[in-house]
Formats: sequence, structure tokens, C-alpha cells
Amino acid sequence: MSHYPPIVSALVTLILTLFLTLNKDGTIKDIPNERSLHSEPVPRVGGLGIMTGILAGWAFLLHDLYWWIVLPMLGLFAMSIVDDMRGLSPKTRLIGHFIAATVVVLGTALAWYWWLPVLLFIVWMTNLYNFMDGSDGLAGGMAVFGFTMYGFAALKSGMVGSDVFAMMCFSIGAAALGFLYYNFYPAKVFMGDAGSIPLGFLAAAMGVWGWRQDYWPFWFPALVFSPFVVDATVTLLLRMRRGEQLSQAHRSHYYQRLVLSGWGHKNTAVLEYVLMFLAGASAEWGITQDGSAQANLLAGWGATYLAVSMWIDNRWRKYQAQPGNQDAG
Repeated sequence: MSHYPPIVSALVTLILTLFLTLNKDGTIKDIPNERSLHSEPVPRVGGLGIMTGILAGWAFLLHDLYWWIVLPMLGLFAMSIVDDMRGLSPKTRLIGHFIAATVVVLGTALAWYWWLPVLLFIVWMTNLYNFMDGSDGLAGGMAVFGFTMYGFAALKSGMVGSDVFAMMCFSIGAAALGFLYYNFYPAKVFMGDAGSIPLGFLAAAMGVWGWRQDYWPFWFPALVFSPFVVDATVTLLLRMRRGEQLSQAHRSHYYQRLVLSGWGHKNTAVLEYVLMFLAGASAEWGITQDGSAQANLLAGWGATYLAVSMWIDNRWRKYQAQPGNQDAG
């Protein structure tokens, strides 16, 4: 198996993203709003570089690609470009997400009782990745760690077809690394929906396919991407409990509160990278263990995230108690 795909993906993303950011006049820009953690407009074209890089790497694997993943990914990419340029309604975006998820469900020939859970998992991962794309280096870093862990786990399985699958995952991670060069603090470019939506979809779709091919157990993708899954899911549930309008822009995510309360983009990204690496590495270890050890691993991570969330909540309360910060978030 050629090692060219990830190298090509990284280089294409690196070069194209540079070119796109140099074109100041015709560049789509991210205008700060109530949810934003930045104060100045930033080019929002990194997704074009990431997806072009991924496709360039995958061109070496053309005859072995999974159409039920690639085609809906391209559809979401196209829809998200339109969303970045002109804006689409939440209903239109959600319909597109469900259509893409349905293609995966049908393409992977799941038993009927898995249809709804897998459909909802894919749609939620697609959206939560977009929700978590709000701080310098965060979403790009999660893609580097997450998809690289997918690739190593696939290779470790030794199953038929795992080498192609691994190269697909490594290409995604490499493209994200090329983007991260410009996106780490202080970010010169954001990925936009054209990057975050397809990456979230791929995290779910590749996770489901790896499970179906026995590369890993069903819990593995959720643990690998748990720094995003836990933050986005807990934040959504808390906002629902408070009766907030879910479509309204906000800064309630734990990573947002860390940034606002004084940690800043750089330190928050580094903390998240530590969590991403540890979650992925422990998941790699866990798939070689028996059921009891896997249950203990998941319970341990549950306790870890509970402790981290309590620490951030306490830090946030202290921040809000300071003069002038009562309305923060």
C-alpha cells in the first residue's frame, strides 16, 4: 500500500489554504457574532483546502473507496459551501444531514434495529463537530488526533481492507494537519461549515464502517472523539433544561468558557490536545482488552469528564463574579 495519500493530502491542503488566504478580496469571511471568540473578521475558506487535500489523497485509492461515504460527503461539502457563502436555513441543513446519514445506513447494510441509532449518531456527530468549531486550532486538532487513531486501530486489526481504510483516515488527519498550520493561535483562517460539517460526518461514517468491519467495537469512535462528543452533548442538554432557544448563538460550551475565563485560545487548544491524545490512546488500548476492562475504561473516562466539567464550571462562576463579567456567555 502506497504511503503517498496522506503526504499528498497534507501538501495540497497546505498550499491551497495559503493561496486562498492570500486572495483577500474574494475570500469568504467569518464575521464575529454572539457565539464568536474572535473580534475581527477571519477568512473562512479552510474547508476548501481540507476537502481538496482529502480528495487529492484519496485519488490514489480511487478503486477502493466506499461510495456510500464519499458521495454523501461530497453532497454535504457542496451544501456547506453554499451555506458559507449565502446561508441556509437550519431546516434545509438538517434535511441534508439526514439524507447523507441515510445513505450510510443503507450502504453499510445494517440490521434494521440499528437504523435509527446509527442515523441519529451520524446526524449528531455531523452537527456537534460544527458546534465545536469555535476556537483556534480546536476542530483541526481533533481531526488530526481522531482520524489518525482510526487509522492505527484499523491497521492493528489486520482485517481484509483495513490498509485502504487506514490510508483514507490518515489522509483526513494529514489534510487537517496542513490546515492546522494556519489555524493554530492566532488563526489566519477558519474551516467554516465546508470543513466542519464533512469532518463531523466522516468521523461518524468512518466510525460506523470500522465497527461494521470489526476493526473496533461500537464504543470506539465515541471515545476517540469524546472531547467533542461530551462537550457538545452536555452543553445541549443543559441548554434544553434551561429552556434556551437551541438555534440561538451562544457561548456555553466548556471550551468557550475556558477561553473567555482567561485560558485563551492557545492554552485551551493544548489542554484539548492532551484530552484528545489520551482519549484516543486509551481507546486503542481498550480494543485489545476484555469486556470488563473496556467497561472500566469507559467509566474512568466518564469520571474524568465529570471532574473536568466541574472544574470549568467552578472557574466560570468565579469569572462571572468579577465586576463587568456578569453577562458573559
